[in-house]
Amino acid sequence: METMNDPCLSLSPPCFTEDDRFSLEALQTIHKQMDDDKDGGIEVDESDEFIREDMKYKDATNKHSHLHREDKHITVEDLWKQWKTSEVHNWTLEDTLQWLIEFVELPQYEKNFRDNNVKGTTLPRIAVHEPSFMSSQLKISDRSHRQKLQLKALDVVLFGPLTRPPHNWMKDFILTVSIVIGVGGCWFAYTQNKTSKEHVAKMMKDLESLQTAEQSLMDLQERLEKAQEENRNVAVEKQNLERKMMDEINYAKEEACRLRELREGAECELSRRQYAEQELEQVRMALKKAEKEFELRSSWSVPDALQKWLQLTHEVEVQYYNIKRQNAEMQLAIAKDEAEKIKKKRSTVFGTLHVAHSSSLDEVDHKILEAKKALSELTTCLRERLFRWQQIEKICGFQIAHNSGLPSLTSSLYSDHSWVVMPRVSIPPYPIAGGVDDLDEDTPPIVSQFPG
Repeated sequence: METMNDPCLSLSPPCFTEDDRFSLEALQTIHKQMDDDKDGGIEVDESDEFIREDMKYKDATNKHSHLHREDKHITVEDLWKQWKTSEVHNWTLEDTLQWLIEFVELPQYEKNFRDNNVKGTTLPRIAVHEPSFMSSQLKISDRSHRQKLQLKALDVVLFGPLTRPPHNWMKDFILTVSIVIGVGGCWFAYTQNKTSKEHVAKMMKDLESLQTAEQSLMDLQERLEKAQEENRNVAVEKQNLERKMMDEINYAKEEACRLRELREGAECELSRRQYAEQELEQVRMALKKAEKEFELRSSWSVPDALQKWLQLTHEVEVQYYNIKRQNAEMQLAIAKDEAEKIKKKRSTVFGTLHVAHSSSLDEVDHKILEAKKALSELTTCLRERLFRWQQIEKICGFQIAHNSGLPSLTSSLYSDHSWVVMPRVSIPPYPIAGGVDDLDEDTPPIVSQFPG
């Protein structure tokens, strides 16, 4: 009679242990949840609805085939037989802990499972979310963790142990190749960026050298202008000195004439002698001054035509120098524009790669070196010309740099100057500022042509 009333003993296989009784109660609860029409069996549509809605599975085909197999109407006894023959039913404590850590991904409850000796036979109680067991014994207070444990336990109780998909070695190979290509690309971009920076830094250094050279040239031209101004001042002082000497000579002559008149009109021989001595002394002084004037004039007496031809030669040379300077300034301006364009291109990553692979950097370097060479030659030419014309002015004794200008000299020296073609200088199209550091050496001093 007791056997007939006890459902555990009426089942096949029967349940004898306490874990089996708890498992049977949990399976009865799961069966009740899945049996919507309460007819004692779980049909395919009922299990499909339960899997999709309660267990949140989108594709329930594999789950159906494992749960129903050939039986389209699952009773509690069928569910019990399937559970008793399941691999999960025989899980040990270690198997359950492995499932908790790897599949449920809640390793923080490992100690709780171990303390309560949770094995495969205990999982149905977790699958039905038994409050006393989950909260009191396992001490899982987090609601989301309890729900996750319930769904995972329900999955292995109904459908068996989970299996990991086979490892996709091709995906690993493609991922490894992608990482290698990415790292290689980053390294290539880094090296190209570094090379581009070095080229741009070298180019900017050359550009700064050009700016320093141009500044040095402008300073030299300013000193030339000051020297020319000093020459003009010396010429004015020389004219004043000549005028003063002529006045003194004329005064001496007048004094000598006066003394001669006094001597001729004197009645006393002594007076005539004193007057003669005074006249002689005046004549001597006049002769000394005349000698000085003669020496000065003899040293300065150069034909006017020679002075004008030298002045014309100086002006023509200045015109050719200005043409060379204009060409050098144009080269410098072009090099600066090219350098600014490359600097703007380098502000972007693609621009940096384009600059690094193109020949524009070499072309700009070549233009900068050409401009630097032109400025260096121009400065050397200016120094030599200043020194040479200073020496010529000292030897000749007249001004050459300060003259009436090229048109006036040409018209005065050439009777028919229509066939004479003189060099002309056009206005530079670019403003210039800068110079080269290799032209910082001392320039020859610009001295006055005429000593005071």
